Amino acid sequence: MATDSELVNAAIEAMNKAYAPYSKFHVGAAILDEDGQIHCGANVENAAYPIGHCAEASAISAMIMAGRRRIVKIAVAGGNGEDGLLCTPCGGCRQRIREFAAADVPVLVADPNGLQARFTLEDLLPESFGPENLDS
Repeated sequence: MATDSELVNAAIEAMNKAYAPYSKFHVGAAILDEDGQIHCGANVENAAYPIGHCAEASAISAMIMAGRRRIVKIAVAGGNGEDGLLCTPCGGCRQRIREFAAADVPVLVADPNGLQARFTLEDLLPESFGPENLDS
């Protein structure tokens, strides 16, 4: 099973591969799945801004394409590492993560210098609506 450091490093590596020519704000994400595999993604912008993909959505797509369905842990890396601001998942990505993760899943937030904060999905998306809400 990957350590927090390995997951954060994978997110930072993904951040360095982001395509963000318009915002210049690079973000990377790394997901640890139920089988111990890591799936990465980066934000990808488009000239028809703001159309694009968040890093978390890209990593979730990579996980799904690998045949996995559960997020055990996720790391998100972004920012410049100098201003002290955290790059937490946006609201839409919090809901995307929720589709594949339990409330207690760790969300590691990093910048180019490494891990800066640790939350649970419940901390970031309290009282969330998930797949089980649709079960009859």
